[in-house]
Amino acid sequence: MKTSFLKYVALVIFTIGLTVQVKAQSKPLSQQMAATVMEIWKDSLNLDPANPKPVKWAYDQGVILEGIDGIWKRTADNEYFKYMQKSMDFFVTKDGVINRYKQADHNIDNIKNGRILLTLYKVTGQQKYFKAATLLWDQLQQQPRTNEGGFWHKKIYPNQMWLDGLYMGQPFYAEYAALVKNEKAFDDIANQFIWMEKNARDAKTGLLYHGWDESKTEKWANKTTGKSPNFWGRAMGWYGMALVDVLDNFPKNHPKRAALLAILNRFAVAVQKVQDPKSGLWYDILDQPLGKGNYHEASASSMFVYTFAKAVRQGNLPSSYLTVAKKGYAGIKAEFIEPAGDGKVNLKGTVSVSGLGGKPYRDGSYEYYLSEKVITNDPKGVGAFLLAANEMEMEAASKSKFDETVLLDSYFNNETKVDQSNNNVSWHYKWEERANGGFSFWGDLFNNKGFKTKTLYQAPTLANLKNAGVYIIVDPDFEKENPKPNFIEPAHIKAITAWVKAGGILLLMGNDAPNAELKHFNELATEFGVFFNGDSKGTVPVATNFETAKVVVPQGNEIFKNATNLFIKEYSSLKLSGNAKSILKDKDGDDVISITPYGKGVVFVIGDPWLYNEYVDGRKLPATYDNFKAANDLIDWINKKILVKKVKEISDLGNKKNEK
Repeated sequence: MKTSFLKYVALVIFTIGLTVQVKAQSKPLSQQMAATVMEIWKDSLNLDPANPKPVKWAYDQGVILEGIDGIWKRTADNEYFKYMQKSMDFFVTKDGVINRYKQADHNIDNIKNGRILLTLYKVTGQQKYFKAATLLWDQLQQQPRTNEGGFWHKKIYPNQMWLDGLYMGQPFYAEYAALVKNEKAFDDIANQFIWMEKNARDAKTGLLYHGWDESKTEKWANKTTGKSPNFWGRAMGWYGMALVDVLDNFPKNHPKRAALLAILNRFAVAVQKVQDPKSGLWYDILDQPLGKGNYHEASASSMFVYTFAKAVRQGNLPSSYLTVAKKGYAGIKAEFIEPAGDGKVNLKGTVSVSGLGGKPYRDGSYEYYLSEKVITNDPKGVGAFLLAANEMEMEAASKSKFDETVLLDSYFNNETKVDQSNNNVSWHYKWEERANGGFSFWGDLFNNKGFKTKTLYQAPTLANLKNAGVYIIVDPDFEKENPKPNFIEPAHIKAITAWVKAGGILLLMGNDAPNAELKHFNELATEFGVFFNGDSKGTVPVATNFETAKVVVPQGNEIFKNATNLFIKEYSSLKLSGNAKSILKDKDGDDVISITPYGKGVVFVIGDPWLYNEYVDGRKLPATYDNFKAANDLIDWINKKILVKKVKEISDLGNKKNEK
């Protein structure tokens, strides 16, 4: 009995080991594709670099830049951010005007780039980006609509909704509404999907036709239903990406969220059915694999891979759809990716354009779709591939196997400010915050490694800590930061210490005395043999003299296996006692980081909130500093502690069974 249980424990350790071994490669495909993008479209999106023309405000660019943004968040390489900013600054003036954009066109394609404007605003705080995004928001408020309320695709296409338009407009609509806290907008956002599905879905296949004409007067429109004649792959791809991107910002408790999830699930069933079982790819016309001239199409295939992989990661589709995404991604790599030399790749097989109506007239027939040119490195295909590759590379990375929650305190650190819309918002060291003082990069790293990140706005108790594996308290407030600060009291200490003793992992991140409330924080820290000295080490008298805040990690460090040079500015040194163990000292020999075993748990302490975006995202520090690597190393250490704890729990459970 005992022997068989030990074998079981060994099997568990083997099966749920800390890391998934991934074959090393010089550079991930997403970055190789990005290198191609940044070479052929150096300044902004010119669709034909060999024949330069005035660059248009074009939705293609927004697709590419969202892929670039994803790579930046995973690598902290500032070159990606600079490329995004440079691309948008080509259009956006210092006053927030968008050159080469005409609001009066009421072209919903023109909304797409708004998400990058919001990213730039959230990261930099520059008002010009918010003003530019507001021009696009204003267009949506004035956009012509069907009688039902659906947005026209363009003013020149009256009474028409196209699947493409859902992707062009709705993800921005949702993100802007969330930013300005316009709750009423989410009813409208959900209705756009509900109406599009109602009017364009085919009951037999579950697929959606490319377009729908409410007036039923267009030549391409069915005179009874108003639907266009065919299921175009990229149109369905746009629709799927729109769904998963909107769900990023759609309120969890909104009554129409369930309707969006139901639409996503119906979409997934229909799209899986038309996946080519041999190659894993999708055809240009989805339901006619044997049609004359039909072919595997790169942009649609990439969009479906992105949609399935992201929806599974979000928890909005069953995990079985990850198999569909993996098969599709393997097909993309086999059929569409070709080496381009010097660390770059090309993407073949994207149809350049397909539409309905216009001049010359596009009748939506099978023959029309197959007549459009198929090209290499079309920006729509490249952008979709960047998004798909990002998702698949995240999925393949090392992950925790335990679905643990990392809980970030927002009770002791609860600063608020008035935002651009006069809303009072919580800020400073928050997961969702993309500005310098936020933890969005660190939070993304946790998420990418399989952890859930949540925020605790209430005082800690055994009940609300119970389901968290990790609890982080950062830089508690004092009166200068918060007129009514919440101080750490004996009841909080009792709950936190009991939680750690039961196996919790606690991270205490202080600050120097002028920037944090240390008196009450020390009452908690001393329970674990640590005292914040309240000094201010690592000051940087000259803004670019980063060396004064450098702390070097010696080889063989217990936590930091890959990081060597850390930037830790204006930190409080530590005084240790009892079981507290020094993990890192500065050049003066003072303790910077400690860990304390405590019951079944462990406590990590540092005198600074040093993993916030300003010193992690690659925009400020020279590349010689390893704060991003250190954030990864710390998560891996936490992961290992959880693994050891879980195996111990399994072993203890087995021993109890043997005793019985």
